[in-house]
Amino acid sequence: MRGNRFTDRSDAGRQLAAALARQLEASGAMVLGLPRGGIPVAAEIARTLRLPLDVLCVRKLGVPFQRELAMGAVASGGAVVRNEDVLAMVPAGEAEFERVLAEERAELARRERRYRGAGTPLQVAGRAVILVDDGLATGATMEAGVRALRLLHAREIIVAVPVGSPEACKRIEAVADRVVCLRSPEWFGAVGAWYERFDQTSDEEVTELLEEARERDRPGARGDAC
Repeated sequence: MRGNRFTDRSDAGRQLAAALARQLEASGAMVLGLPRGGIPVAAEIARTLRLPLDVLCVRKLGVPFQRELAMGAVASGGAVVRNEDVLAMVPAGEAEFERVLAEERAELARRERRYRGAGTPLQVAGRAVILVDDGLATGATMEAGVRALRLLHAREIIVAVPVGSPEACKRIEAVADRVVCLRSPEWFGAVGAWYERFDQTSDEEVTELLEEARERDRPGARGDAC
């Protein structure tokens, strides 16, 4: 299995960039990462393909007894996704869903302020968007992101992930325009099992990567002037 794993999120981003370069035809595309873990992957794609990078905040709604298991997700712009199969296993499921939703909406607002500040709202209308995470387990978080971009009138939504469960990939193929997934093993386990290094991504790292990309994309920063 070691040979099938990515070294880290940067390695996964470079491999995804190579796959995307062979099929990316849309002009004016931009890369959006899902924080936190999707940002290092997205940053490598944006750097390699020379595309602008931004963040789309999405929060998983974890079940009380296993927070990594998603009963749904909420995204910037108000899109909410429910995972009915998981929700059916939760005692007092509807009440718990609403309680966790309120908590995660507050965290979503905090992250928006932290990562995007008081800048202009996310501008995706009429654009092709490459939406990136470090992996798909249930797909609930990514589905919320895709639905949020639909509400914001993105022209094309290309989901790009290094690894995903077959069930999650199928779920996202039903809502996105295209899905690029490098590995979709029948035995999936967890996203972190497919990386040699899978340290938690900090707010500071996310902020630094976004600022680095903004600096790179400022007029004249790429040395295009003669």
